[in-house]
Amino acid sequence: MSSVKQHTISVKDLAIGYKSKIVAENINFSLETGTLCAIVGVNGIGKSTLLRTLGRLQPRKTGNVRIQSKKLENLSSSELAQNISLVLTEAPASKNLTVQELIALGRQPYTNWIGTLTQQDKKQIQESLSAFLLNDLRQNKCHELSDGQLQRVLIARAMAQDTPLILLDEPTTHLDLYHKVQILKLLQQLAHQNQKTILFTTHEIDLAIQLCDKLLILDGESNPFGAPCELIEQGHFERLFPSEMVQFDAKTGSFKVNK
Repeated sequence: MSSVKQHTISVKDLAIGYKSKIVAENINFSLETGTLCAIVGVNGIGKSTLLRTLGRLQPRKTGNVRIQSKKLENLSSSELAQNISLVLTEAPASKNLTVQELIALGRQPYTNWIGTLTQQDKKQIQESLSAFLLNDLRQNKCHELSDGQLQRVLIARAMAQDTPLILLDEPTTHLDLYHKVQILKLLQQLAHQNQKTILFTTHEIDLAIQLCDKLLILDGESNPFGAPCELIEQGHFERLFPSEMVQFDAKTGSFKVNK
């Protein structure tokens, strides 16, 4: 039996932007099943725009995006919901729901028109509650949660949606270091154990280098993509920020402030 992994997403010669403005171009990468990948780069380089384009919230300029070998623009609305789950930085409008109710919304692409949950739906919800350490909070209203707890709930909802591809915009924003690491380790576990392909934007480059399988560096030019160790060897992180302020230490895989 072949153990060749399928590419969940393949991006070729992609250019992204708004109206007549191109924000970034020359974006090329593909991700296999079970991969955790971060999109990193300086502010305003197009990280969130790329994520929104891949989630079909805005049209691409040029190039191709394939999800499970199907063109992104050819997916119907229900196929889109069964292939891609999105966790954006905006707070959900449904904060009056309980944790369990919000996670149950992840099953919408599969429930019938009156939204009845099957045994499979309930199993999926329970697995998501457990995986993201939310059993004790299941009856809490979402507006009662801390930022870190709410972030876990939103990712658990994406897990309950059970799509091959999960896209997250800044999942660790507003969190302290412990909770940043907790979220990224939970995402790593979800990718590796549940064979999900997870792509997220982040400013936590040091953490992404340590925890991700692959990184896409948006640098406004060649947009290098690869395993963190390859990108370190090729010197891409040294060029990310102006060197008079911060320098990348290839030995430790982290940035140092120039005093």
